[in-house]
Amino acid sequence: MDIFLLGSRHGLNDFEQVAILLVLVAAFLSLAYAWWLRSTVLKKDKGTEKMQEVWNAIRIGADSYLNRQLRTILPLIGVLTILMFLSVGIVPPSHEAVEEFKALENTHFLWMNGVQLVVAIGRTVAFIMGATFSLLVGQWGMRMAVQANIRVASASRRGFNEALSIAYYAGTITGMLTDGLGLLGGTVIFIIFGTAAPDALLGFGFGGTLLALFMRVGGGIYTKAADVGADLVGKVEKDIPEDDPRNAAVIADLVGDNVGDCAGMAADIFESYEVTIVSGLILGLSLVAITGDLKWIVYPLVIRAVGVISSMLGTFTVPIWEKFPIKFLRAHDAEEAMFRSYEVSSIFTIVISFILALTYANDWRLAALTAVGVGLAVAFNPLTSYFTSTKKAPVKEIVQSTKTGPATTILSGLSVGMESSVWALVVIVVSFIIGILLYSADGTVYVLYAVAMIGIGMLSHTGNNVAMDSYGPISDNANGIGEMAWHGMEDKNTLEARQIMADLDAVGNTTKAITKGVAIASAVIAAVSLFASYITDVGRVQSQLGQPLMEAIRVSDTRVFIGLLLGGALPWLFSSLSIRAVSRAAGQIVEEVRNQFKIPGIMEGTRAPDYARVVSISTASAQKELIPLATISVLMPLAVGLILQVEALGGFLAGIILSGQLLAVFLSNAGGAWDNAKKAIEDEPRDLAKNTGKGSERHKAGVVGDTVGDPMKDTAGPALNPMIKVANLVSLLAAPIIVKYPLQNADGSLNWGVAVIAIALLAATAWAIFRSKAPVKELEAA
Repeated sequence: MDIFLLGSRHGLNDFEQVAILLVLVAAFLSLAYAWWLRSTVLKKDKGTEKMQEVWNAIRIGADSYLNRQLRTILPLIGVLTILMFLSVGIVPPSHEAVEEFKALENTHFLWMNGVQLVVAIGRTVAFIMGATFSLLVGQWGMRMAVQANIRVASASRRGFNEALSIAYYAGTITGMLTDGLGLLGGTVIFIIFGTAAPDALLGFGFGGTLLALFMRVGGGIYTKAADVGADLVGKVEKDIPEDDPRNAAVIADLVGDNVGDCAGMAADIFESYEVTIVSGLILGLSLVAITGDLKWIVYPLVIRAVGVISSMLGTFTVPIWEKFPIKFLRAHDAEEAMFRSYEVSSIFTIVISFILALTYANDWRLAALTAVGVGLAVAFNPLTSYFTSTKKAPVKEIVQSTKTGPATTILSGLSVGMESSVWALVVIVVSFIIGILLYSADGTVYVLYAVAMIGIGMLSHTGNNVAMDSYGPISDNANGIGEMAWHGMEDKNTLEARQIMADLDAVGNTTKAITKGVAIASAVIAAVSLFASYITDVGRVQSQLGQPLMEAIRVSDTRVFIGLLLGGALPWLFSSLSIRAVSRAAGQIVEEVRNQFKIPGIMEGTRAPDYARVVSISTASAQKELIPLATISVLMPLAVGLILQVEALGGFLAGIILSGQLLAVFLSNAGGAWDNAKKAIEDEPRDLAKNTGKGSERHKAGVVGDTVGDPMKDTAGPALNPMIKVANLVSLLAAPIIVKYPLQNADGSLNWGVAVIAIALLAATAWAIFRSKAPVKELEAA
């Protein structure tokens, strides 16, 4: 048997060849399931003419924003594509690449030999493929969410279960696209490149991560600028409902849910899915070189395929839990139904992984690592829910603190976020310790492979994770469409439909916080496992150049410690700039909405506001930040590496991972807790004399907390996830070049060429910082 020449070229046995073929089948099944769900969702009705009018404004705004974003980032992607190709020819090819394509070693093309040319083409094509897949997941996921939100609003008039099913299935479409395209890309690269796959996989991971960073930053700034502006004027100053049609910022707010929470998060989790499989395969191929056993690369691919099937099984069961025959298993709300489906997927994956590990790999520890990864993801469900759910003590504590005003509301929310970050880190550390206990006797590379396998297990249910995340903005948009279309209607059916959508929306805040936690943890795990590849690549080039080998990253070295400090500072700088961008744009939107409320007829509801002006403000603010923040993420690691050298760059990466993880979880969970505290007050009976419900002083304090938390949980926090991995992958790609061209020559003299490049990188980073801090040009008065 020789499927795809896997036997003759890569040495796979018959079982392994069939397994790789089934992995491809699973990838296409995932895409087919997404298509079937799409047709199921689109068959549902789109409600009344008024609902469709509101929905159409959201659809046009979201499409216009993403199209403009694409035009902004394409030139930079083009430049990086060229640099990706040229960079391969600067350093010698890896031993694996030479062995895989030895027939081409003596051929030449310009300054590259045949092996370098193949690797250059492979890495460049993989970079384009990763970026394209990430873009497709984000764009298609957002467009599907837009199609679903109006159908959820319409279904809410008929019952809870139908509305939940539409919202969750629409989110599952994005999840299965993520599963299918991510698995397809990694598997195809392995089939083509074999043991040389790491050279191309780095391009695949970097392309997906870079696009995710663009979509996360731009979408996050857009959505929260509109949200904060709408809430401060509408709720606090004018005492009107959240999605009141008289508020000029309401359409921009609803558009933002799609471009930020749907498109941004979909691309974000896709790149996490990509990078964990990239790190797993890179380390697996290192173990293949040591042991000669291909199980180290076949097993993670098969587990990912098993995860695809388990996600299909779990997501399909969500609607059944409300009326499940066994009473104690019955779900009482949307959150429980989603958790039940996640548990179904988890059990299926763990059982199959043990069967596979015992019958094929003859190593039960591989299945144990998968189980630890699945358990880590499952653990984030109750952990994040505890700190962000309206039913749990931390959010109730914030609700209680609103009695004494905004200051105590913010203080209690800060304390909740800080504590949640500690426990999230402890959970990750426990999983690492288990990996050490299982493989420490085998050596360092095995332990790092164990960490990578935990990451693969953690994201094996990406379909469920993305479904839970996309469900949030879909239900939020549905609630907004209902609020605007049914404004002033108080009949029983409308009130029941509004309550259904409010309940779905509240759960969406918790599920979004959970998936953000999972994405952040996966970024940490992938970054840690990429350390081995970093040291390996550096050691390979050092060996070829006759330099001493770097076997570890020594924090006791002063340069390394400086790198550690700089790396720890980068997430704070990045978050500062992104939150400042939201604050600036929100200030402009507040002024615009205030001015429009002064126009006769708008507050009375006899004249429609100019929604387009607020959309323009949000769009301009988001576009302005795309290039500067991406520039900082890409160039700062390069500058540190060129000036302080490769070991210090390793310290820089360690600082980013630790600081970024703690800060990202803090920002995400603090914001989620404030948001749900506000919603808990809004669900109270309105009685201003008793200071309860919407419009009360407690509600206004809750809104202030929510607006402070909005850019934290939906802009700065989530954007740190792709930023961490962009910095890691840039460092991994650049490390061999930094080794070959040090700042100081062997005789101690300065390498002026490298010095000039380092100065240029620092200047470009400084430009990006000042460019990001520059104010946006204000729109002319209407």
